Amino acid sequence: MPNNGAVSSGSNLGPLNPALAAAVESRVAAMRAADPGDTRPVPVDLVTASGSGLDPHISVAAAEFQVPRVARERGLSEAQVREQVRAATAGRTLGILGEPRVNVLELNLALDAER
Repeated sequence: MPNNGAVSSGSNLGPLNPALAAAVESRVAAMRAADPGDTRPVPVDLVTASGSGLDPHISVAAAEFQVPRVARERGLSEAQVREQVRAATAGRTLGILGEPRVNVLELNLALDAER
């Protein structure tokens, strides 16, 4: 039941729980395996989960981190992908609340249209 809001929930693992640390380490390893040449720090939102796991947004840093790999996999230039990231980025709510964020669905649809 992927993306079924009726069955979504957080893990309830606290920051001192070894299972949470192991899950994050595993996710970092997966990100490194997907792009072995990239030695930059992995943005935290790429290796942690939201309360529901259904959030449509990632940080601008998380999107930027993935630009080289996404461009390579899609056969696009990094400039094309960065432009689509910029277009899918929303600013702070009311100009002051929260952080800028990238709508992943909008971004993927725009990247699909680039083909």
